[in-house]
Amino acid sequence: MKIEIAGQNAFVVYFAEHTSAAVSAQIQAAVDNILGSMADSIVDLVPSYASLLVIFDLDRSDPYAMRQGLRLALANLDATDAAAGDLVTLPVYYSLESGPDLEVIAERGKLSVEDVIDIHQQQEYRVYAIGFAPGFAYLGEVDERIAAPRLATPRQKVPRGAVAIADRQTAVYPAVSPGGWNLIGRCPTRMFDPASDPSMPVKVGDRIRFSAIDRERFLELGGDLGDVPDVAL
Repeated sequence: MKIEIAGQNAFVVYFAEHTSAAVSAQIQAAVDNILGSMADSIVDLVPSYASLLVIFDLDRSDPYAMRQGLRLALANLDATDAAAGDLVTLPVYYSLESGPDLEVIAERGKLSVEDVIDIHQQQEYRVYAIGFAPGFAYLGEVDERIAAPRLATPRQKVPRGAVAIADRQTAVYPAVSPGGWNLIGRCPTRMFDPASDPSMPVKVGDRIRFSAIDRERFLELGGDLGDVPDVAL
């Protein structure tokens, strides 16, 4: 575990070289410890895959005192004491209509389309990071049988709500945007809404499950099939 300067009022704590559920739990435990001992000096904590950005108030602390406080908060860190995170269930309309790359993933893994859908729903995913766009939550890890590399040529247009896989991660696109992930379905839940409080239904450390719904239910929940993704190349 390393603590490095990230600005005049910021440090970044590196926990590991690669992410995992265990590393994510350790980061969450660090967040809990830091807020428990230094909340008055903290401006923001930004967790990521295997690191934590700590931004502090220079009027309440100085870099030396903050580094010492971080060392104490991170000493003997016990990830088993970390908050488990909320369990959030996201509905998904899985189909060839809503998931144009389902057949490609199925063929790669020598599976049926139904197998891919079932496997995607079978486990909990942890929110490792939120980035790329507001509400874009990187979730891991996908079962190896349905892991798929990014597209050789990204689509210029991926619809809002597209549920996708890239390598061993899965995600829901929060807005129409370019993207190179493999599309397997659509989720009607808005992953980012600045008019709502909170603006995102998930946060780093939460646990996510996907639950299949049919086309009719997808539309009832506010899903939109009008946006058609570009053909994958």
